[in-house]
Amino acid sequence: MKNKEEAVVVFSGGQDSTTCLLWAMKKYKKVYAVSFDYNQRHKLELECAKEICKKFDIEHTIMDMSLLNQLAPNSLTRDDIKVDENAPKDAPPNSFVDGRNLVFLTFAAIFAKQKGITDIITGVSQSDFSGYPDCRDVFIKSLNTTLNLSMDYEFDIITPLMWIDKIATWEMADKLGGFDVIRNMTLTCYNGIKGDGCGNCPSCKLRKKGLDAYLLKKNNAQV
Repeated sequence: MKNKEEAVVVFSGGQDSTTCLLWAMKKYKKVYAVSFDYNQRHKLELECAKEICKKFDIEHTIMDMSLLNQLAPNSLTRDDIKVDENAPKDAPPNSFVDGRNLVFLTFAAIFAKQKGITDIITGVSQSDFSGYPDCRDVFIKSLNTTLNLSMDYEFDIITPLMWIDKIATWEMADKLGGFDVIRNMTLTCYNGIKGDGCGNCPSCKLRKKGLDAYLLKKNNAQV
């Protein structure tokens, strides 16, 4: 019998995954958060994840994924590689970690199955995927099928943000009562600066653009 009262959230401590955590808390009786330590440049995100889970009394597990750091050298796994401030048009940005979402979702699924849970929540978005191929809907659907076949189990990978942009993501967080949490407690910055971040990396630019547009929309609606 499917356990639809509990869910596992792939949780980085960033804007998108925290919005998904808030979303899951409204939908399920119990939520588990799973984070991954791959010795990432912005490792402070794990501390943010801990703080947020403690605030909301969420059971939190951090898995060791250090092998990913060794296998996939890029600007998020190497301090000597500068993060691209402008993503290339013909290739993924150098902040793309090969296989990251594939590995994370696979281990989250293994974790979920041991608890009899089918629903796995992840904050990937094709609308704001920043050139990352493993944030596309076609990848998620393909992996969902593969995980079901590999473990003979009916997983359901759920992507609440898949078809919305950052403006709508901020709006969702606000409606869920988590605007201040997202604004102040999350870490989205590739250079590891909490809250509004460095302002220069692609992740910070995308976050700020969405925030500014959402605040303008909200203020106009209140006039």
